[in-house]
Amino acid sequence: MTPEQAQGLAGYLFQTLDNEFATTRKLLAAVPAGQLNFKLGEKGRTTADLMWHMVQSDRGFGEGIASLKLDSFPDEGAAPRTAAEIVAAFDRDVVPVLERVKSLTPEQLATPVNFMNFATLPVVIYIGWWANHTIHHRGQLSTYLRAMNAHVPSIYGGSADEPFGAAATA
Repeated sequence: MTPEQAQGLAGYLFQTLDNEFATTRKLLAAVPAGQLNFKLGEKGRTTADLMWHMVQSDRGFGEGIASLKLDSFPDEGAAPRTAAEIVAAFDRDVVPVLERVKSLTPEQLATPVNFMNFATLPVVIYIGWWANHTIHHRGQLSTYLRAMNAHVPSIYGGSADEPFGAAATA
């Protein structure tokens, strides 16, 4: 991949992540304070652990991409005690790391990087993986919200709680 191709792809992916992160934040903020220990099934994470994984893995993906080093992800540690603290960590840690990734040069975006001995691809490709990972876990969280009878914000269109077009007119 040429630096120019990587830069073009990155422009699209950055716009995608801007939109996805705004939606992710909306879902994180929709979690009721008293539902952090809710989980689906015996193998499911608690809501707090799922939310914390979303924040920490988004931070880890971004830091790895920004440093051109994706050989490991940092230990997530224990989730904070409140949903508000998790949302604050998203604002503090995830949004700024995206800005660091956006500052990569076209040459850096085209640099092949090894991803935990699984693949070696131009780092710009991992920006797409980052978006996919975010979307995957956000889907899980939206399922948790519905199962706990909480408000489910619109994601790519309407939800039962925010019918299509309602968010645009509110």
